[in-house]
Amino acid sequence: MSFALIDGRRIEYAAIPGDAGSAPTLVFLHEGLGSVALWRDFPRKVARRLNAPALVYSRFGYGASDGLTGKRVPRFMHDEALDILPSLLDRLSIESPVLIGHSDGASIALIYAAAAGRPVPGLVCLAPHVFVETVCVETIAKVRKSYFETDLKQRLAKYHTNVDDAFLGWADAWLNPEFLSWSIEDLLGRIDQPLLLIQGRNDEYGTLAQLDRIEARVEGPTRRLVLSSCGHSPHRDHEAAVLDAIVAFVEELR
Repeated sequence: MSFALIDGRRIEYAAIPGDAGSAPTLVFLHEGLGSVALWRDFPRKVARRLNAPALVYSRFGYGASDGLTGKRVPRFMHDEALDILPSLLDRLSIESPVLIGHSDGASIALIYAAAAGRPVPGLVCLAPHVFVETVCVETIAKVRKSYFETDLKQRLAKYHTNVDDAFLGWADAWLNPEFLSWSIEDLLGRIDQPLLLIQGRNDEYGTLAQLDRIEARVEGPTRRLVLSSCGHSPHRDHEAAVLDAIVAFVEELR
């Protein structure tokens, strides 16, 4: 475990070594309840297959990173993509990363590629969100209820130092009535990089309409991998297929 300071606050990260001369750095962006630890060994497996350097980090409020300084606002993913992520990449001297994002992390990757004004060779988006669907809000409301009525909080506390920041910071932001109109569709037309879009047919947080909207609006070439018997975490439900798809995609970027 290592830490980087951003505006005097600590962000937990793990750096995976690789051949920076032959492969772009892979930057993994976790989902709304994720962290460095909750990626498990998937980033290392991808990096090893590609012999690529990689960065995995926990956003503020998650993992062992410092906690939140206030409630998240509807633009919290924009703030992450356009403020914190660029600062972290500068701090760690990472240029032109391939972004691999899951759920909220995929949305952050899309915002970064569209509006950060920095080079991005390509993006891998697992279960991305580009607008708010009813199914997502309903699922989050159910999970929030279980946070107070089951042992979910105790289980999450194994992975998050500030567990209320991690869970309620995420759930309450998504359930904020002002967030219902959140969308990044207006940014998608600025993305001309290649994209790999991956989603499960049984995703409890979104439908394939998310991928349809992305493909209809981006300027870059897209390919999609839609997996049956798969929920919101394709890299866990179908690790081998997702690993092969990402490796093939990044190898083509070379």
